[in-house]
Formats: sequence, C-alpha cells, structure tokens
Amino acid sequence: MSDIREEQMEKERGEMRERARKLAGAMTLDEKIGMIHGAQLFRTKGVERLGIPPLTMSDGPMGIRQEFRSDSWKAIGLTDDYVTYLPCNSALAATWNRKLAREAGGVLGAEARGRGKDVILAPGINIKRSPLCGRNFEYFSEDPHLTGELAAAFVQGIQEWDVAACVKHFAVNNQETQRLWMEVKIDEQVLRELYLPAFYDALKKGGSYTVMGAYNKLYGEHCCHSDFLLNQILRKEWDYDGVVVSDWGGVHDTEAAANSQLDIEMSVTSNFDQYYMAEPLKKAVRAGRVKEEAIDEKIVRILMLMMRLHMLDGNRKPGCYNTEGHRQTALRTARESVVLLKNQKGRLPLSREHVRSVLVVGDNGNRIHSDGGGSGEVKALYEITPLMGIRKLLGGNVKVDYAEGYCKDWEKREDKETNWQETSLEHGGGFRHDSEENQKHSEETTHSAGTAGRREQLFLEALEMAPRYDQVIFVGGLNHDQDCEGNDRTDMKLPYGQDRLLSKLLDIRPDMTVVIMGGSPVEMGQWIEKADSLVWNWYSGMEGGTALAEVLYGVVNPSGKLPESFYKTHTDCSAHCLGDFGNEDETEYREGPLVGYRYLDTCHVEPEFCFGHGLSYTSFSYHGGKLVEEGGSTFFSCLVTNIGEREGAETVQVYVRPAAAADEEKPEVFQELRGFEKVFLKQGETQMIYIKLEGDLRGAKIAAGSSSRDIRIFLSAQV
Repeated sequence: MSDIREEQMEKERGEMRERARKLAGAMTLDEKIGMIHGAQLFRTKGVERLGIPPLTMSDGPMGIRQEFRSDSWKAIGLTDDYVTYLPCNSALAATWNRKLAREAGGVLGAEARGRGKDVILAPGINIKRSPLCGRNFEYFSEDPHLTGELAAAFVQGIQEWDVAACVKHFAVNNQETQRLWMEVKIDEQVLRELYLPAFYDALKKGGSYTVMGAYNKLYGEHCCHSDFLLNQILRKEWDYDGVVVSDWGGVHDTEAAANSQLDIEMSVTSNFDQYYMAEPLKKAVRAGRVKEEAIDEKIVRILMLMMRLHMLDGNRKPGCYNTEGHRQTALRTARESVVLLKNQKGRLPLSREHVRSVLVVGDNGNRIHSDGGGSGEVKALYEITPLMGIRKLLGGNVKVDYAEGYCKDWEKREDKETNWQETSLEHGGGFRHDSEENQKHSEETTHSAGTAGRREQLFLEALEMAPRYDQVIFVGGLNHDQDCEGNDRTDMKLPYGQDRLLSKLLDIRPDMTVVIMGGSPVEMGQWIEKADSLVWNWYSGMEGGTALAEVLYGVVNPSGKLPESFYKTHTDCSAHCLGDFGNEDETEYREGPLVGYRYLDTCHVEPEFCFGHGLSYTSFSYHGGKLVEEGGSTFFSCLVTNIGEREGAETVQVYVRPAAAADEEKPEVFQELRGFEKVFLKQGETQMIYIKLEGDLRGAKIAAGSSSRDIRIFLSAQV
C-alpha cells in the first residue's frame, strides 16, 4: 500500500513540476527575479498578469508577529494583529507530547492563514549545544530524536491550514555571537548524527514545504548558499524539492547565491532592488556570469510551493485567529510544560484550605514576556502572569500580595526610535553579554535614580514581608534581556542579585515555593539545598500564569519533563569544557557527539537535574518489559501503572546503550534516546505501551525509565 501511495505522490509531484515549468517559461527575467528576493520586508513580488501572487511570510514560533510597514520596521499600530501567544518551543518540548505538538502547530498555522500569511518562519530546531545561547528558548532540545519527533508533528499541524512551515536554521546555528561570520568547525559524522537528523525528520517526515538557511558558515561556506548543505545533502541526498529561504541578511554573494540551491533572499533593509539576488543578479545574467536556467529552477520550486498551498487555484483554507479553541490549546500546552524539579517533604501541591494570605515575590511574577526575545516577540491578545494566575485561582477570600524583590532598572528607558531589527546585522549579528557587566552598566546609566539603592530597598522589603504570610511563592529567573536573539550569556548565573535574595528568603521561609522561569537553565548552587520545592516554568504563552497556578495548587498534576540537561554550571557543559563557544571567528565542536546528557552520562558528570527529569504528584510503576518484532520493526513494550493517589501522566523514555566501548580514550556515547511515549493514567490504572525503536540495535542494551538517570527496566536486544 505504501509503495502505491509513494508512486502516486511521485506522479503528482511530476505533474506539478511540469505545470510550474510551463508557467515559469511564460515569465520575463524581471518577473522571475522579483519572485526570488524580498520586495518588502516580509514579501516577494508576484506576477499579476499571470495570476501569480506575492509570497507573504511572518515570524515566528510563538505566534504571528505584529504588522510592520512594508519598507521599515515600524509597527502599523492597528488593533487587528493581536494573536494567540503560544508557549515557546522549549516549553512544547517539555510536554514530550506529539499530539499536543501537532495541535499547537495547528494553532500557529490557522492564525498565520487567518492573518493572510503564506509562510510562517517556524519552528526553530537547532540543537541546544550550550545553555548560554540566547535563542535556546526558540529551540526544542539537546536531543535530535526528541526534537525531530515533536518538530515533525508541529510542522504537520501548521501545514494543515495551507500555510508552509519554514524549519530553521539550517544548520549548526548554535550561538548568536558573530552569527553572520562565525564558522563552525565540526566533524562531518557528528554533523550527520547529531545536528542534521531533526532537520531530516521535519522536512521529510513532517513534510515541511520550506527551510531557512542559517547565518553562520560551515566548511568555508555561508550556510545560505552552501553547496554542501543545500545541494549535496538537501537536494541530492534527501531529494528535497521544497523552497529554501535565506535568513534575513544571510546572503553575501550574488553569484554564489544564484548558483546555489537557495530560492529566496530576504533581508532586514529596505533597499530591496540592491539585494544580491535583485539588480546585481540581473546584471550577472546579462553579463553571462549566471545562467537564467539557474533562476528557472528556483521559480519552479516557488510555484510548486504555491500550488501546494492552493495559492493559484483559489481553493484555499481561510484560517482563523484568536479563537477560544486556540486559547485552550495554549493552556493545555502550558499545563503539560511545567516541570516539577524538586518536591521534598511533599510541600507541593500547596493547600487552598485555611489559607488567608499569600505573598508572591519576584519580578517575573508580574512580568509580561510576550513582547520580547527578538523575532519571537508576539503582540499577544493577553498574557496571564503568575501573579494574576494565582489571584484568579484563589479568589477574593485570600489576600494575595506582591513584592517585586529585585528589579532590572530603577528608571524605565524611553522606547527607541530604531527597531532592534534594523540594526540586527551590525557587529556581526550578535554579542556575548556578561550579566554582571550589564548590571553595572545599567546602574551607571541610571545612577541618578539610584538603581543599586532601589534593589537594596526591594530586597529588604521582601525579607520584611515574608514572615507575615501563610504561603510565600518566589517567581524569578531570566527574561528576554538574557533569552534573546543576537545575545549569548557568558554564564548561567541568575541576574539582578536573585541568588542573594533567594538564599535569604529561604532562611526566613524554608517552606517557600521557588519557581524559576527561563528558556535555558540557571545556576542554583547558592540556594538549591535550602529549597524543598522547585518548579521550572518556561515562557509559557498567554495562559502560562493560569497553568502555573493550577500546578502549584494541585488543580493540574505536573507532567513536564526536561528536554535538556540542567547543568550545575556552564563549565560542566561539553561545549565549554571540551569545545569552543562564543568565539568570533570560528567555533570548534571538539566535544564531538558528547553533547548534553550524552556527555554527562558518558563522562560521569553530575548535573543539577538530568535530561528527561520531571516529578509528579503521583507515582508510577513499570513492569513486564520486552522487545517485540513486528513488520520489520522493533518495539519496546511494558506495563505502566499509576500507583499513587491521583490521576497523572508519565513519559516512558527508552535509551539504547552500546554493548561496549571500542576505544577507552575516545569513549562511545553511553546512551541515546531512541523512543518515548506519554501515557495518561487514572489512579490505579494500568496500560500497555508500545514504543518503536529507531536505528541499529545489534548487541545493545535497552534501558527504559522515567528519565535518563531513573531507569526502571533493562533488556538485551537479541537482534
């Protein structure tokens, strides 16, 4: 049956390509060139006389961005571009839920189409090589299997709405520092085994119609016109016939771009006719340096994309945005993304009985995050903060007070006339920002208002208030000053003096619940031993505060699992102790395949919290594990029972361990995630689960459990 279906799909693809070639043959050179570069900041030209519309694009993975003027980064400022604000990709990854990933993708696709977009620039799937990368919150995981599985589902959800997903950034775009010119030095086998598989899954299994090239260089070529990436791998090895779009400003040479497999050049500047694939390309064709046939192939792929999106036949879905269903999907995603990291003495869930006063401490308790982060920023219809979520849940009979605890700046700076994106290509495209230097600079620039004095005042105020309340909840962490495009951190330390505040508060209130928000892990060593209960909350979308409150008070049982390792300090990460990170000229990936838990588990380094970790308010038992051969595939199966006192969800993770290391000086990766399944169980319920295992299993050990370091079942693969 599958062979017949593949033959039919190939036949349809051939017919579509032939129609596109005929249509391209009727176009002039000027018309063709208009279709392969930006004619506006988010739009190419169409060919009106042939009924070919322009191609309209938009950021980003957490919601459709606000409308900008066609030739400047100034917001139009109407009220019709508010949208559903979805949890970030890291939050989605923490759900470990393919079905939910597809539903979230469906929201993004429907809202993109409802806003009149053709291509949504999402999802971001670069591997989280270092916790210091400023765009990590836009990415899924340090693991290619988890990333690929969820990204493929997300893409399918988007494209159900006649909108193209644009998977980014292809490839090894793992730092923001000098992102336009930094060259990645990496072993090709490692590239293929670790950094490319998620792209393959999103493009081939997910079927993404477009892909975005990365800013950085690889093997001496800029990724946006790399022969190795775009021709050898993408077109030839993967047989990909979708559209390749440059990152905005990622093209650096007319002839290299024209003769590459790049299809559309986009950038951040308004000199559209001077883009490399605009007038300079026309001159190159006239001079005989570029053959027009190279442009024809790009046009054919763009026209095929338009056919797939029903842009030419008038039979296209209209989409919709800001619906109640979309908000419910955002809420469900946020609920499943919350990770309970620590719950000693069973302090969580918090009781709502006999509670008369609650104190929420911390800037993130009252901070909106939707409007920051770079191209991931969203004009959200609304955003429920943790403070509002707690007040909503507890109601008017409970006094809920707020203490800021710490602050960014004493004075709020005036909005700049220049949008950050206008200058985003300057200084190589990004920096590393030291948290302490930023704080000192902030204090110097606002010295007259006394930033340091204000922070001390807030610190003392929080300490004075804490003993007077029945419950104290700290909500701190990072914000989009740290988790931001064009920005890498220099360490994992909490900003704004939070370590000192947390430590002192826990001395006063050892029963305090600690909530940390962010898109990457932070150092916790100064206070982690004092905290009995610790919750991790991502940038969780418009209903994030609702979901967090429901988890804290037991309305929802937490089921999130970490999609990345939480290091004690960034020097425990292999990108920093073995390889390079943040270099301006070139970065060498000397750690090879030992990234994330692969390094920690292989080299016996203790994390703060391991990959796949996440607690529940109930407990689960595993039994009856076995391997099953079916239809040429191998499945792991076992029974999972909810042995606790409330319903909940467990994610069974299956890791494959090689039989023995061949070279002790160059150890083989200890274990790799090969499969997972999330199961929802009522109290006392048992279910049999089946997990398909990918890859070679010969002589391997199968380890299944609740995290990478909480293994419940061991099996030998008799394959």
